[in-house]
Amino acid sequence: MSGQPKECAPLLYVVTADDAEELLDIYAPYVEKTAITFEYDVPCIDEFKKRITDILQAYPYIAARQDGHILGYAYTHAFVGRAAYGHAAETTIYLREDCTGAGIGRMLYEALERISLAQNIYNLNACIGVPEKEDAHLTMNSIRFHEHMGYNMVGTFHNCGYKFGTWYHMAWMEKIIGAHEANPAPVIPFPELNRQSVHDLLSI
Repeated sequence: MSGQPKECAPLLYVVTADDAEELLDIYAPYVEKTAITFEYDVPCIDEFKKRITDILQAYPYIAARQDGHILGYAYTHAFVGRAAYGHAAETTIYLREDCTGAGIGRMLYEALERISLAQNIYNLNACIGVPEKEDAHLTMNSIRFHEHMGYNMVGTFHNCGYKFGTWYHMAWMEKIIGAHEANPAPVIPFPELNRQSVHDLLSI
């Protein structure tokens, strides 16, 4: 045996508003340098904390941490917002700039799928910026990632986002993760899931 310690795998956990500053540090470059988000201005810390607490009222908001640092985060949130859409959710994911391509996105998305199924959510939908032609601000990497995760293209809204002097498309992709029964069980808000069950779902 070499005696060298094994590198610890990232730990997945449910974030709190106390993580907002580190999460915002991950998100800010996407606002400032990319069209991955169509947001123009980096939100203030108070606004970002509110976004976290609002989402956690009904949906999971999780992060991957390693060696004391958050490597990326992901969450689901309301799809469209009408009652009949309750068994569907929209996904969001952001990774630290130096942590892409390391399997962290897969870990986070697979955990979201497990939690969503426990909530009786069966459709996951992703809203993705798409360039007419890849440029310095937007590539097809998000589309490729979602395809790799089993999402299928549903449709594209053309030239609906304008950022950095460029028009961008917006695409919807979806993944069906559960059976659509005639009388589905009610959706369980995330805070009502058993804490041990959530821990187990994050640890698989």
